[in-house]
Amino acid sequence: MSAVPPTPSAPLARPEDPRRGRRAVIAAALGNALEWFDIIVYAFMAPVIATLFFPDLEDPIGLIVTFGLFGVSYLVRPLGAMAIGHYGDRHGRKAALTLTIALMTLGVALMAFAPTYATIGVAAPLLIVVSRLVQGFSAGGEFGSATAFMTEHTQRHKAYYASWQVATQGASMFLAATAGFLLHTQVSTETLHAWAWRLPFVFGLLIGPVGLYIRLRMDDTPEFTDAEKVDSPLGATFRTHMPLVLTAAGCVGVATMSVYLITYLPTFAQKNLGLPPWSGYAGAAVAGLIALVGSPFVGRLADRVGQTRIMLTAAVIGMLVAWPMFAVLTTAPAVGTLVAIEVVLGTLMAAYFAPLPSLLAELFPVEVRTTGMSLAYNIGVTLLGGFAPTILAWLVTYHLQAPSFYYIAVALLSIGCLVIARRVYSAR
Repeated sequence: MSAVPPTPSAPLARPEDPRRGRRAVIAAALGNALEWFDIIVYAFMAPVIATLFFPDLEDPIGLIVTFGLFGVSYLVRPLGAMAIGHYGDRHGRKAALTLTIALMTLGVALMAFAPTYATIGVAAPLLIVVSRLVQGFSAGGEFGSATAFMTEHTQRHKAYYASWQVATQGASMFLAATAGFLLHTQVSTETLHAWAWRLPFVFGLLIGPVGLYIRLRMDDTPEFTDAEKVDSPLGATFRTHMPLVLTAAGCVGVATMSVYLITYLPTFAQKNLGLPPWSGYAGAAVAGLIALVGSPFVGRLADRVGQTRIMLTAAVIGMLVAWPMFAVLTTAPAVGTLVAIEVVLGTLMAAYFAPLPSLLAELFPVEVRTTGMSLAYNIGVTLLGGFAPTILAWLVTYHLQAPSFYYIAVALLSIGCLVIARRVYSAR
């Protein structure tokens, strides 16, 4: 595989403005929060959605199909990455971010107000498919655009600014898990299935207009404004940077697997371990809180020591503890054990994921940065994370410790790609 090192990004042509940088973080973080809140709520509500939209399918088939629709959104993510990433490199990060948050709001609205199978029959699951496709297409361009928007407002604090991508994912996980916990402890099953399952999606709709308003009022990044443009960022990425894209996609593995394993565990605890429905949500809320609080600290550390050192350490630790954790949990299922495992996963998520956005931003030159990051991130998420809940829901019918084996395999791939990023592409 021939390696083409990334060309250096254009330097900032004006003094750095910390206030402008903080506004950029807020503008990008709100859209990221909406994206992940919608994704995580759907995963947490999967057992309810399976009952309401696929009532003729018995367990675990209905649940596997519901998670399969969750995975469908990831099939269009690379398309969104190419289209919106190219658009962002041609017309600006602000233009791309405005488009993605508008599309995400539409996707959440479709979920919030979709009639169930009992009301409109087979058209109900089709609406879910449309919602997931819209969400997937928009999310395909959100990560690259938002990360470029954050990092291109600073030269000294790129990892710290970009770590708020992960902190807002933690916030979304905490809010979604709290909603799941409350709905499963304070609301009757009949009320939950009748209408209360929609409440988290309706809450998510409130984020969209606020984020759109803030993004419309922001200027584009200094780096993008000052950089030379290429006629076809997508073409340049495919011609020159595909080995880098694939390496970066492998680096995404542990990050995305940590997130989706946490989102899968509430269903696993309820359906396969016989634990109370609220138990997995309690653990996920704690994991989200750890990611929210811990990610900015990891980002600051990455600015000092480099991203790959921290990520390699987290990946190795995750690989070593995955099987023992699941062996204990499946041998003697207990709420305390489940919460402890989710705490560990939340810590690993913060340690590995927080440096990742800035690592990807530094690997790609500014003229193809949004396209390259979007492609790399979404290839990694689609292949290694998006279908993970579906695969795990199937694999645990054969072996309850299968999630740990899947995690170990992904960790090995990420470790190999991080080593390539260090040695071939001079990543820190």
